[in-house]
Amino acid sequence: MGHYLFCRKYGVWATLPFFIPFPSLFGTMGAFIRIRSPIQSRNALFDIGIAGPIAGFVVAVAVLWISLALSVISPGLASLPAVQLQYPLIFQWANYLRHGGVPLSQWNLHPTAIAAWVGMFATALNLLPGGQLDGGHLVFSLAPRAHRSVSALVMVTLLPLGYYFWAGWLIWPILIGVTGLRHPIVPRWPGVDGKRRTLAIVALIMLILTFTPAPVADLSLPAFIHQIRGH
Repeated sequence: MGHYLFCRKYGVWATLPFFIPFPSLFGTMGAFIRIRSPIQSRNALFDIGIAGPIAGFVVAVAVLWISLALSVISPGLASLPAVQLQYPLIFQWANYLRHGGVPLSQWNLHPTAIAAWVGMFATALNLLPGGQLDGGHLVFSLAPRAHRSVSALVMVTLLPLGYYFWAGWLIWPILIGVTGLRHPIVPRWPGVDGKRRTLAIVALIMLILTFTPAPVADLSLPAFIHQIRGH
């Protein structure tokens, strides 16, 4: 919705968000909008690209803060879902601010914490700096010539992450490749101004805070193969 509203601001014809059904833990791979008219400048592309992650991050932080307030301490008896989620840095910081030194493992987290986790995970995915992801749009708006090489670097980096940490990462180089290393035509000049370059640093911080090398525990490729053989 953040993307859509900024498209309206810049007079770009875009659809409302479409949700993508997918047989994942959450039943979806997120949402996208179709842009059906040219984007007039790199500044406009940057604003449209970053609006979605910022909106999602703000909502997820609010839900996380509320969920921690609704959680109860349960030493040794913390609820363990069937799928063991690993928590990003933002969860650790928020828990420290809310509860001090009591680790997350000692808390029976309220179910809305899972909603916050999904929001953080989606933010991290969107901010990956490659292809047609929001992070890819930001890279292109900042340095158009670097977009293809940065996208290729992200694809290569995700391969060992998929092997050693979480097998799901192996899907994303394919998706980045399918969506294309190319980019919609946007005027090369003028470039992005200084305040937006500062916002790019904010986007990088959001990626660091929400990214988890192993979002789901014990689901590296060797572990996944071992589980299949065990069954």
